Amino acid sequence: MNKDLTVGKSSTVLWKFCLPLFGSIIFQQLYNIADSFVAGKFVSENALAAVGNSYEITLIFIAFAFGCNIGCSVVVSELFGAGKHGELKTAVYTTLIAGGVLCALLMAVGAIFCSDLLHLINTPEEVLADSALYLKIYILGLPFVFYYNIATGIFSVLGDSKTPFIFLACSSVSNIGVDILFVTAFKMGVAGVAWATFLCQSISCILAMVVVFRRLMGIKCEEKPKAFSWELFKKIAIIAVPSILQQSFISIGNIIIQSIINSFGAAVMAGYSASIKLNNLVITSFTTLGNGISNFTAQNLGAGKLPRVKEGFNAGLKLVWLLCLPLVAAYLFAGKYLVYIFLDSPDGPAMTVGVEILRILSPFYFIVSAKLTADGILRGAGMMKKFMAATFTDLILRVVLAKVLSGLFGTVGIWLAWPIGWTVSMIMSIAFYRSGAWNKKMSSEAFWEKETAKQLEAAVK
Repeated sequence: MNKDLTVGKSSTVLWKFCLPLFGSIIFQQLYNIADSFVAGKFVSENALAAVGNSYEITLIFIAFAFGCNIGCSVVVSELFGAGKHGELKTAVYTTLIAGGVLCALLMAVGAIFCSDLLHLINTPEEVLADSALYLKIYILGLPFVFYYNIATGIFSVLGDSKTPFIFLACSSVSNIGVDILFVTAFKMGVAGVAWATFLCQSISCILAMVVVFRRLMGIKCEEKPKAFSWELFKKIAIIAVPSILQQSFISIGNIIIQSIINSFGAAVMAGYSASIKLNNLVITSFTTLGNGISNFTAQNLGAGKLPRVKEGFNAGLKLVWLLCLPLVAAYLFAGKYLVYIFLDSPDGPAMTVGVEILRILSPFYFIVSAKLTADGILRGAGMMKKFMAATFTDLILRVVLAKVLSGLFGTVGIWLAWPIGWTVSMIMSIAFYRSGAWNKKMSSEAFWEKETAKQLEAAVK
């Protein structure tokens, strides 16, 4: 079912649209959580460290898939809001073709430089072989990651956040069972964890793409859509490339931080791997809600309804802060029990590190969630320079401070870098949001003409 996000009470429409997105990303994160859980509980602490170590590199590949998702969804949302259904279909086909080419290039790069990447982040010898094995199998499944992300972006455009939620719920729960089966019954170790994820992700991707094409067939348009459009490709790229760069640089920053963490040994790596999964569960969830706000923003700007953008921000902020309350409480007061999910011992240095990270980071979820809500508006409105400025400020601060503070305070210094980066970038994102056209007397058409001109000028330069 396709949903128009430009009609109805803004808060009700946005919440109904975003809550299934939140549920979807929770289940999507279960893939990685299940991998770490099975590796830590049924293989070894070194296996947990290996999966967590490889995960930081897989985030680079996910960054490109995410860029295709957001580039497609923002442009297609605008076309959907404007009722341009022929161009909408062409934009989807263009994204599928461009995404396939990009995916093939990344697979080639990953296969060739897999070992070099692991050496680059100072992967200890005791976890190097398992890290490489997990990463190589993950790269084989990259097409499913790409096309699933594009499919979810299209679902979001059409106002349908429930269908991907159902797919992910089923595949994620299945992944846990297949993980345990491959590791315990078939004794496949880290390879079993990776192949289980490959299998379940491939099934959910194929099902999602089948439904997407059926939905597209149901959208009537007067003219036959083109299979590819360079003009629409450029518009998609204007949104996608900054998003890819943002996510890629964040991943590169995380890899640099991972290399700093690796210098403290396998126990710290294991504790970090366990807690960062829980942290990423929250951050990725709020990022996904921000994507939903981007779609809401783009549709309403396309329909010429600027006041709803401001209403969407207020509704989004209330939503993420309500979600923060139980998450922060759980991480602060039950962090030890949550970290223990991934470790085979309730004591030891790995547990200490994991609990310490959660207690330092979780109170600042209110800060970072406000930033990601504002970022959703900026991205949906095509204000990519301001979006990137705030994001890169956060990244640079976290990387530099992690290096400097780790020398002064040990591992605690690394964890302190996150809240500082989040706070500074939140101030920037909120300031950029407040400078938007929805707070001024400007028509939607004039707004888009102005922003498109800026983006095209920047692209030519």
